[in-house]
Amino acid sequence: MHSALLQRISTRPDGPLDITWLAAETPRLPLGRIRLRWEPASRSGWDVTTYLGLTTAEVLLGSWPAAPDDWPSLVRPTLYEVTGLCAALSVATAAQKFSNTSDGYRQRHRMSPKRRNLSGGGALSRRA
Repeated sequence: MHSALLQRISTRPDGPLDITWLAAETPRLPLGRIRLRWEPASRSGWDVTTYLGLTTAEVLLGSWPAAPDDWPSLVRPTLYEVTGLCAALSVATAAQKFSNTSDGYRQRHRMSPKRRNLSGGGALSRRA
């Protein structure tokens, strides 16, 4: 059985899958990473399985029994979509953490009404 960690997917539909070989005893996948496993099928082709690393587990992403010899082109669309979704989720999570942090900062450092400039003057005020 062969096992590899997906590193990058080309944006071209016929582009390569960049991988790093993994040892059989490799521990659980990090969050958002994809493991590819393939071995010769019993009759012809390849049995291909992919796994996705989540926060607390590694889950089955997809399975392609008896895939043809050009199986990377078969699994590529699924891998491309999942990596895009993982990237979007990562950005959304970071934005939420930042929002929560900045909201907390604003609440802790809120200025009292006495310290605010309530005169209505300034560069943006209208002149009569």
